[in-house]
Amino acid sequence: MSQVLEQSIKILAAATVVESCFTDLTLMHRWLNPVLRCEPVGKVWSTDIGSRSRFIIQIPVIKPTLNTVVIEREPGLVVWGFKGFFQGSDRWECQPLPKGTLLVNRFEFEIPNPVVSWGFNTFAASWTKADMQAQLRRLKRIAESFE
Repeated sequence: MSQVLEQSIKILAAATVVESCFTDLTLMHRWLNPVLRCEPVGKVWSTDIGSRSRFIIQIPVIKPTLNTVVIEREPGLVVWGFKGFFQGSDRWECQPLPKGTLLVNRFEFEIPNPVVSWGFNTFAASWTKADMQAQLRRLKRIAESFE
């Protein structure tokens, strides 16, 4: 069964500035949770369709990794798809407003392994939702600092 975690935030910055916060790897590492690291698969970071990256949770020894591929890309939109302990997509979309941008982050996923699913739902789901909102607040501060 698919689960969806969706968060949004209004940002007083142009959509192009907000987009750069999730397409520029250096800026991304300024707002990502510090225990989460993103790196390109290959030599160059890109958000073009077909580009691959991996998100690594910095837990000593096991370092769970989620391998992703960009499956949809338009101006103001990047959708990363993934298969692994999670299967689904992570959508980042800028919706221009009269004053600023509405940034919507939609994390839609299934967890095929029932034990991992139980563990996530029991221990990590509420933390993940809160962390998504905290990341959006950090991203907002960064984007608004450019205006």
